[in-house]
Amino acid sequence: MRPDARRRAEVGNAALGRDARARQHDARPARTHQLGEVHPRRVPPVDGFRFHTDVTVRFAETDAQGVAHNSVYLVWFEVARVAYLEAFAGGYPALRSNGIESFVLESHVRYRTPARFDDRLRIFARVGELRGARFRFDYAVDCDGSMVADGWTAHACVDAVTLRP
Repeated sequence: MRPDARRRAEVGNAALGRDARARQHDARPARTHQLGEVHPRRVPPVDGFRFHTDVTVRFAETDAQGVAHNSVYLVWFEVARVAYLEAFAGGYPALRSNGIESFVLESHVRYRTPARFDDRLRIFARVGELRGARFRFDYAVDCDGSMVADGWTAHACVDAVTLRP
């Protein structure tokens, strides 16, 4: 016996999460409150980011519908992070030669619009937070001026021998 969805409190309540009737993922243009002008729902993806690297969505990274699989966004974040470190800190090899290892502690991706096969994406990266041995990278994924996704990864640096901060 399956529960009746009409009796569940979260069904139809937009405040409690994703619901088709809430139109949370509606791609139609939004109207401004007073002027009635139509503005596209776009958030500037590069606000505060000075570094970026470009990737092209490969066929192997897509599903049967040609949409990039959710797991590849973390790979793209890593590509941007490695390129960022190469540009500003000598890269991961320089860290390792100094006896430092870096581990990923947490990751988060917010998907906004789908990336598709052969899209040319610009991955923006920056160090968003730095506290002691911990740091966080922020990312924004842009395709032709439209934000595809954003997210972050949290890291910790440890001694390569002791694995302690």
